[in-house]
Amino acid sequence: MPNRTALDQVFQALADPTRRAVLERLNRGGPAPMSDLARPFRMALPSFAQHLDVLENCGLVKSTKTGRVRTYRLAPQRLKVAGSWLEKQQVQWERRLGQLDDYLTELKEKNR
Repeated sequence: MPNRTALDQVFQALADPTRRAVLERLNRGGPAPMSDLARPFRMALPSFAQHLDVLENCGLVKSTKTGRVRTYRLAPQRLKVAGSWLEKQQVQWERRLGQLDDYLTELKEKNR
């Protein structure tokens, strides 16, 4: 398997609705233990832990362990990687759509 970039890892993590929901929960409510994060989902704790591993491995969350409790918190720096890429795409597509609009306006004027 080729070496994946940070951007690839972030988008792979964001592709799953469970992981997006976890990020939204952490954004709204702050740090939380795994058991609290898993509560709304109908899956076994080991399966849910795999989602948290994906989020942690790509750098979207960080965890700390106190005794037997692992607490997760949002690490938004990695979201900036995706945000930066999306901003570049938006600028490029807005430019292209602007060019298309100019071209269509020019065609319309010629056909009058």
